Amino acid sequence: MTDFIEQDLSGSRFERVHLRGATFHQVHLNDATIRDADLSGISIRGAWMKGARLTGVELVDAQIYGELVNVTVNGVEIGPLVEAELNRRMPERAKMRPETPAGFGEAWQILERLWAETVERARTFPPEALDERVDGEWSFIQTLRHLGFATACWVNRTILGEPTPYHPLELPWEEAPDWEAIKLDIDARPPLDEVLALRAGRQATVREVIDGLTPEKLSSEVSPVGPGWPEEGMTVSVGDALRVVLNEEWEHRLYAERDLDALESAPNKEN
Repeated sequence: MTDFIEQDLSGSRFERVHLRGATFHQVHLNDATIRDADLSGISIRGAWMKGARLTGVELVDAQIYGELVNVTVNGVEIGPLVEAELNRRMPERAKMRPETPAGFGEAWQILERLWAETVERARTFPPEALDERVDGEWSFIQTLRHLGFATACWVNRTILGEPTPYHPLELPWEEAPDWEAIKLDIDARPPLDEVLALRAGRQATVREVIDGLTPEKLSSEVSPVGPGWPEEGMTVSVGDALRVVLNEEWEHRLYAERDLDALESAPNKEN
């Protein structure tokens, strides 16, 4: 086995090369050309595929979870079709893109109710199960830690202007850069109640911001300061920043429910 670490292989040619079982992490493949390749069983996470073109492919038994914008399959743009079907299955999902203060209030109430139900369900599992990762995804507790980080980024830091609002137990996304100024205990294994207490504080902050919204505040622009995400100096509207949080809360609850389903169906699950 050969390791290639921190090497620039731009323009290299790989022909009749076997990479079965290889691991690629923080690798730039932009503008690469892949022809006559067997990608069976490939797993791709955290990938940026803007402008990707796949022709003559056979996509069978594949699963895709992500954002679909201007994605055309066999001449048909599938993004709107997927959005419509998801909203049909989950009517409350359509309310996660509000445009008015009242709409944001309704969306947040929905999320708090749904998450309360999910947490109640999670409490029926053994404590160790809530630290278990399913198919390489975050554990239930890690998911809650990440949502705290997302709120810190987009509400505390971006909307409220706090330069370093992070708690050590909060968790960035796995491909996030290493911000030296942010001290996070990534490998911590806190109990559920400790994480829920931290999360309750973040939820209260979101609720307070939403309760104080006006149409003018929603459209006003804010820029984060200090290290973290979004990048310092980026300008977004308050409404867009809040919609990021709503999307994070909605999607990660679905992931959590999916993984709880998997844990529940496991033969060694005990109530």
